[in-house]
Amino acid sequence: MQRRTRSWDGNGALIPLTCLRPSSVPLEPTLPELDAMGGCAGSPRRLSDSEGEETDPAPRPPLQDSQGAHWKNAVGFWLLGLCNNFSYVVMLSAAHDILSHQRTAGNQSHAVLLADILPTLIIKLLAPLGLHLLPYSPRVLTSGICAAGSFLLVAFSHSVTISLCGVVLASISSGLGEITFLSLTAFYPRAVISCWSSGTGGAGLLGALSYLGLTQAGLSPQHTLLSMLGIPTLLLASYFLLLTSPGPQDPRGEEDSDTAARQPLINNEASESKPGSGSPLSLQERWTVFKGLLHYIVPLVLVYFAEYFINQGLFELLFFRNTFLTHAEQYRWYQMLYQAGVFASRSSLRCCPIRHTWVLALLQCLNLAFLLVDVWLSFLPSIYLIFLIIVFEGLLGGAAYVNTFHNIALETSDEHREFAMATACISDTLGISLSGLLALPLHDFLCQLT
Repeated sequence: MQRRTRSWDGNGALIPLTCLRPSSVPLEPTLPELDAMGGCAGSPRRLSDSEGEETDPAPRPPLQDSQGAHWKNAVGFWLLGLCNNFSYVVMLSAAHDILSHQRTAGNQSHAVLLADILPTLIIKLLAPLGLHLLPYSPRVLTSGICAAGSFLLVAFSHSVTISLCGVVLASISSGLGEITFLSLTAFYPRAVISCWSSGTGGAGLLGALSYLGLTQAGLSPQHTLLSMLGIPTLLLASYFLLLTSPGPQDPRGEEDSDTAARQPLINNEASESKPGSGSPLSLQERWTVFKGLLHYIVPLVLVYFAEYFINQGLFELLFFRNTFLTHAEQYRWYQMLYQAGVFASRSSLRCCPIRHTWVLALLQCLNLAFLLVDVWLSFLPSIYLIFLIIVFEGLLGGAAYVNTFHNIALETSDEHREFAMATACISDTLGISLSGLLALPLHDFLCQLT
């Protein structure tokens, strides 16, 4: 909240509070500021000739134009989420085919997981230190180029090494894109967070389903990957052509009562400038924001550690012989059902907001323990029970993701939101990385037991 201060003019008369406006808090980002932060997506904002005059306030845009911009941004962020995570999901779904050149025994999908997540981890660890100095547009271009390169490299590769290099490009694209677009949500109404999350969930479902459907229809893995080259183009078009330029923050009132009941992450009465409009945060401010985020970061790390431990460490061991599906087909169906659960829960924010995300972390860890016992004892009689558990696993993971970032957006000031969103997105990547490092030794141990 803005501090209530008093001021007097040169004659000693008290100036009314309503006449005061801190000079460091502009009503909206200016064009130079948008250029500096790469926020010139879509059509540039037009400046009236009388801007800067204090005689008449700027007229509000017509309701129809405002609604049109709202829907353009909603669809834009949904498509950005879809395209950004698409290559990442396809590489995980194609883990068996990517490593088909390798004849070594045992689980090798962990190699794809590590190549798909470690570059993202490095990017997200370094991003809070200086990525904000790079404008948004070059970041988006780099993300799109890396995504296209990943499909081409893996499609024409004849060795595991080259294939894994393509997976690394997909990881760079996804990681750079996620931290860029989540930071960008700080300049738009909070509703775009739900659209972005739903789009990332849609990427999981459509990516896994498209790869599964095209390969089972008889298309080779190479041609399947080449058919997906339109996704990076759609990413660039969504950012440069569909999004409108960021305007004044407008939470649209639907969350005001919820926000009032929340405990802010940082209790300070410093001026709350709009994102990107003030000076960069000091190291002390960044550390304070990070400490305030820990009660959201830790549960999300646990959720992703447990679910990716299941996906990459246990999926190949949850094999049923009394079914018409082959081992590879069972693995693909596990991936597709998991992504279906993720998509459903990432799209459910308006229906089922969750504040206490640690409950989701606890349930996901129980999921992991239950499936570990089943791998050891093989007591589940039917693959359809595994299908239900995997859908539930996806529901928990998707709900944890969208509610974590939604809660952070509610509990951070405008001044800190861009940094907070960029910092918190390390959570899922850290959990996935830890699970990938532990999946190999545990898999080998469980293979000896089974």
